[in-house]
Amino acid sequence: MAGDSSARGWLRGIRFSWFSFLMMGILVLGVLVIAPTLQQYIQQRQAIADLQAANAKTSASVATLKKERARWNDPSYIRAEARARLLYVMPGETSYLIIDDRPVSAQKNDAPPSTSIQKTKANWLDSMFSSVMTAGLSSQTADQLTTSNSGG
Repeated sequence: MAGDSSARGWLRGIRFSWFSFLMMGILVLGVLVIAPTLQQYIQQRQAIADLQAANAKTSASVATLKKERARWNDPSYIRAEARARLLYVMPGETSYLIIDDRPVSAQKNDAPPSTSIQKTKANWLDSMFSSVMTAGLSSQTADQLTTSNSGG
């Protein structure tokens, strides 16, 4: 409790003069006046920084679009884009378009290629000769041959 009495004595020993109250009031008034202004200043600086960043981004976009426009002014670029995007060909040229109609699972082949030579079970020449002879010498129509081959 002795510490308690010394604290009370110290508090009683503090004396405020009118000058101290006046200076304290001016300090509080200054903080109340400056704080909102300072907050507004900080918000405005943040807004300016955001607008400058947006301006820089827009300037970069404009530069990219100018480069793109310059590329489209080149006749060889237009010709190349017409060939690639629209599949155009020059007069006298022949265009071949290969469409892969296999399902996606059949198109992907992740297996590595074989390094050994493999023999087939059937001779392709005999198979082709047999197919041609069957088609040429048969009295059945194509539909009948298709249904008989797919059925068995």
